Amino acid sequence: MQSPLPVRNGVNATRLRLPSEGPWSTALDYILDRFDHVDPEGIGARFDRGEVVALGGDVLTRSTPLGEHTFIWYYRELPVEKRLPVELSVLHQDERLLVVDKPHFLPTTPGGMYVAESALVRLRVELDLPDLIPMHRLDRMTAGILMFSVDPATRGAYQLLFENRQISKEYRAVAPVRSELNLDAGPLDVRSRIVKSRTYLLAQEVEGPQNTHTTVNLLEQRDERGLYRLQPHTGKTHQLRLHMASLGLGIINDLFYPVLHPQAPDDYTRPLQLLAHSIAFTDPVDGTERRYESGLTLAEFA
Repeated sequence: MQSPLPVRNGVNATRLRLPSEGPWSTALDYILDRFDHVDPEGIGARFDRGEVVALGGDVLTRSTPLGEHTFIWYYRELPVEKRLPVELSVLHQDERLLVVDKPHFLPTTPGGMYVAESALVRLRVELDLPDLIPMHRLDRMTAGILMFSVDPATRGAYQLLFENRQISKEYRAVAPVRSELNLDAGPLDVRSRIVKSRTYLLAQEVEGPQNTHTTVNLLEQRDERGLYRLQPHTGKTHQLRLHMASLGLGIINDLFYPVLHPQAPDDYTRPLQLLAHSIAFTDPVDGTERRYESGLTLAEFA
């Protein structure tokens, strides 16, 4: 469903479904009741400014009856965010795709306390690309290759690549070395069933049919630490971090796995040692072979 309001300051308008009936005579009455913790004068002012609209662009007023529209769109009042001390690097840009190096600590998309301070919103604003959409996501604590669609007309073709697992990804990680795993002799395939609840912070490995697969290679060893190549063949949340922890190879500076640490302010001197190193695929539009490699390194194995 296409929003009738354009992107503003890099952020999409918010969509809200209205009930068809209830104890509210107007759409405004319902919104004031639902969001009673928000300044009612500010909500009313949005209606007065014509910033609350329905599908097709119809502008709602203070007196618009409740049942007149099912969906409405409006702009959120965003808090002022302190800029994170990290920067994005553009690796490639053309009329269809944008590829960047995302730093540690910057989320891919708006969420929670981070809206303007997300890769998507920063890039939309800085590059004046309001139609920009990420083709995949990286955890906030993971750095590296992140690919965006620039052109809505070709977006679906690239989305199918990800849905059909026709994208080749490689990660780098720094973690301890366990000689008993015998990774010097060759790669190790890790398969398990991972589930992630919306109400629980961590992903978990459970009994049942396998739904994840990661190939782990030890590339180099220095003392008790190793540089690993991780190849995810599936894309579950926290898959790489959980698979490494399950091998006894918890990634350096991982605050979730194998042990959840107490919440604390970000320590920019200790980023998670996980990097989305490269991405490769056959372009579905022109058939060319594309490969992009991160210019970032992991500080614990630089």
